[in-house]
Amino acid sequence: MTTHAPTADAALAATTVLPAVIPTAAVTPSARTITVSDLVERPGRCLPGWTAALTALVAAVVGGWLLWRTGVLPERLAGHTVLPGAPAPRDLTGLWGAVLLLGALAAFAAGGLTRGRPGNVWVLTRHGAYQGSVRDTGLLWISPLLGRRRMDVSLRHWRSRAIETVDADGTPLHVGVLIVWRVRDTARAAFAIDDHARYLREQVECAVARAVSQLPVDDFRGSGPTLRDSERLGDQLTRLLAADMRPVGVEVFSAQPVRLEYAPEVAGAMRRAQVTALDAKHRRAVLDDVLAAVAETVRGLTDRGLVQLDDYERRSLVRDLTVAFYTARGPVAEAPRK
Repeated sequence: MTTHAPTADAALAATTVLPAVIPTAAVTPSARTITVSDLVERPGRCLPGWTAALTALVAAVVGGWLLWRTGVLPERLAGHTVLPGAPAPRDLTGLWGAVLLLGALAAFAAGGLTRGRPGNVWVLTRHGAYQGSVRDTGLLWISPLLGRRRMDVSLRHWRSRAIETVDADGTPLHVGVLIVWRVRDTARAAFAIDDHARYLREQVECAVARAVSQLPVDDFRGSGPTLRDSERLGDQLTRLLAADMRPVGVEVFSAQPVRLEYAPEVAGAMRRAQVTALDAKHRRAVLDDVLAAVAETVRGLTDRGLVQLDDYERRSLVRDLTVAFYTARGPVAEAPRK
């Protein structure tokens, strides 16, 4: 009897089909894992506070009346009659049971009374599971059997400390950023991350490092884009932070740089380089003005026929006029000393 070994194609087919079959048989709907994408804010159950207050008041009044029927309440206080005589009760057990039931009802109604504030949301949970968010304001009643956590959803701003980073040329920088943000989805902000405020601060440092490392802080030799364009840098920071914070339910409105300076260890050297570059540009501008004035002067003399110049005389005249005009500019030709 001859046996044939499985081919490579058969082995590949077996390894491809097997993982597709096992999960469908092993995973049940009750074992499904809830991910961050499944967390979405939904309205929580609550009632107007006046209904609970009225219920507690009625229960207290009826309970007091039943206590009077049982004869527990005193008829005289400080020598004065305050209550009429109670009739002899027929069934004290039933009356005491009703009193306890009304007391529990009043405690349940009063225990759920709370206040909803503008800019704050109650996040409700039951045994750790999300049960909804209450954004209503005023006097509210929320079941005391639910856990309540207050969350601030108002517009907030935060100014970062000096973040140490480097630009595209590797120059150390200190950058400060002002963030305007708010919590948009309370379910994700409460359960998708341990502390959304701390997570925002950490993401600000990451976004600053990514945005600043793409451009140099200064371009002394050219006119290309630099980090000095605060509007462009702010737009990029806002876009990066908004994308990073959206999965955790935080909305970033603005991220603007409020501080951009060299690190202390390189500030002196970069300041000298900046002064040198500015002086070179100034020299170039002065020289361009002088050459334009010389050309206009020579052209005016020759066009009007005041002088007849050959090449040697023209070069000599241009040289003398250039020296005269450039010297007339004064000390601008001297490099500033620092």
